[in-house]
Amino acid sequence: MRATQFFISTTKEAPSEAELVSHKLMLRAGLIKRLGSGLYTWMPLGLRVLRRVEAVVREEMNRAGAIELLMPAVQPAELWQETGRWAVFGPQMLKIKDRHQRDFCFGPTHEEVITDVARREIKSYRQLPVNFYQIQMKFRDEIRPRFGVMRAREFLMKDAYSFHASRDSLAATYQIMYDAYGRIFTRLGLTFRAVAADTGAIGGSASHEFHVLADSGEDLIAYCPDSDYAANVELAEALAPATPRPASQETLREVDTPKQTTCEDVAALLDIPLARTVKLIAVIADEKMVALLLRGDHMLNEVKLGKLDGLADFRLANEAEIRAAFDCPPGFLGPVGIDRAKIKLIADRTVAAMSDFVCGANKPKLHLAGVNFGRDLQEPDSVADIRNVIPGDSSPDGKGTLALCRGIEVGHVFQLGNKYSQAMNATYLDEAGQTQALEMGCYGIGVSRIVASAIEQNHDEKGIIWPTALAPFLLVIVAIGYGKSEMVKTSADTLYAELSASGFDVLLDDRDERPGVMFADAELIGIPHRITVGERGLKDGIIEYQSRRAEAGQSHDAQKITLAEAKDFLTRLLKC
Repeated sequence: MRATQFFISTTKEAPSEAELVSHKLMLRAGLIKRLGSGLYTWMPLGLRVLRRVEAVVREEMNRAGAIELLMPAVQPAELWQETGRWAVFGPQMLKIKDRHQRDFCFGPTHEEVITDVARREIKSYRQLPVNFYQIQMKFRDEIRPRFGVMRAREFLMKDAYSFHASRDSLAATYQIMYDAYGRIFTRLGLTFRAVAADTGAIGGSASHEFHVLADSGEDLIAYCPDSDYAANVELAEALAPATPRPASQETLREVDTPKQTTCEDVAALLDIPLARTVKLIAVIADEKMVALLLRGDHMLNEVKLGKLDGLADFRLANEAEIRAAFDCPPGFLGPVGIDRAKIKLIADRTVAAMSDFVCGANKPKLHLAGVNFGRDLQEPDSVADIRNVIPGDSSPDGKGTLALCRGIEVGHVFQLGNKYSQAMNATYLDEAGQTQALEMGCYGIGVSRIVASAIEQNHDEKGIIWPTALAPFLLVIVAIGYGKSEMVKTSADTLYAELSASGFDVLLDDRDERPGVMFADAELIGIPHRITVGERGLKDGIIEYQSRRAEAGQSHDAQKITLAEAKDFLTRLLKC
């Protein structure tokens, strides 16, 4: 491709609203242009990158035995009403009406549509298993679109759905897809981790997320550096302390805390570790007050809490409810002396193993020290894992301790079971001629999100550094003075033709621009390899080669090569 026949639209500055590095660089490099809130046009350069991702995804999906189809983006409300999701999916769903005032939505996902296909087309166990996939634009009306294509309202997604006659068959396909995802992200040159995850609103019995590791990631991941264990913090189990609760050593006593309403402030006042304090969080579930106890340095995990019996729809208690139940303002709450007939007490596993702790006294401006279960208050009504893990916690697999990192979710696989097939009466006849509900799996990849995620992992102060598999062009030939020097024009054209004929994806920068502009654009766009052809070097038969990325054991500096050996040099370098 010649630059003069292509469309390159780079800028020196990104809009002020661009926050993430990927958003800034995608705008500056001219990969995308903003149309509206959360809506972007993929420009020619960006589309080439997007198509690279699509190609790898499609190859690996086909290799895994999935079959491509394409479903409508606009979906009738009736399908969503069958599963009950029309009313509960939330404001992310863009609902529309046709000229006959019939309800439709612009598809945020396609479980209902593919299940409708399955119930119409699958009749017998002999047709199973089958795995369908599509690569299609989705729309979710994000309340706050941000970070460019990372959290856009319209985005490109690969979604696959498998159907089975048994849970064992579903589990086998789930593993096949899990492995395929690993190959996809490896081929794309991404540093990633597969983590156990909560099934969330989609439902199902098993779930894994695939995260590109990046400091800018919205998700917090717990992993064990000494094993393969990894899980989203929402799901990562915090094990109970290995040692039993120590015997009490202190007497119960009140301490004045006139202005101290947080565990941090109380610990500082008493000059004790924060880990010796306990906080009480009041929530309402089924119109009843529930008191939660967590160690002062731990955070409540709302996903774990919501899975406990009777707490699926819990909410935080408001100040009026707290004052009515505890006869005390927030900031001084504690478990001692509360009416256990009216207030259920749930302690985190760590708190249940504590002794001589400090907590609120249920009196304004007072806390209690030397608090112990059994002596000063009854044992909790229940003990559960209701907190986020922290670095240093024991790994659930018993192979070390946990560390935390941030990740960007780019893929998710679910074992859905028969949630949708039962709701929509999607059945088949088994070997005995009996009607059975189909078992179902769901597997998604954020194709457009991968582009931004790759940039978050691969950039420097000059711009993007694409992994080879994602680069819009493999090599750029910067021809300095192309329109002014016949020597440069002839040499650049010849090399461009030779490399193109050899199968390399080459961009010939033949624009009438200053060398600094051409170099800056090449680095901003992130093309992995650059050849510079200039009249001064050509007089000695010399051109320059430079890699965009400093590889291990290699210099990032430009190196001189002869024009005569250029094709063989690049062939050896780029095909190895």
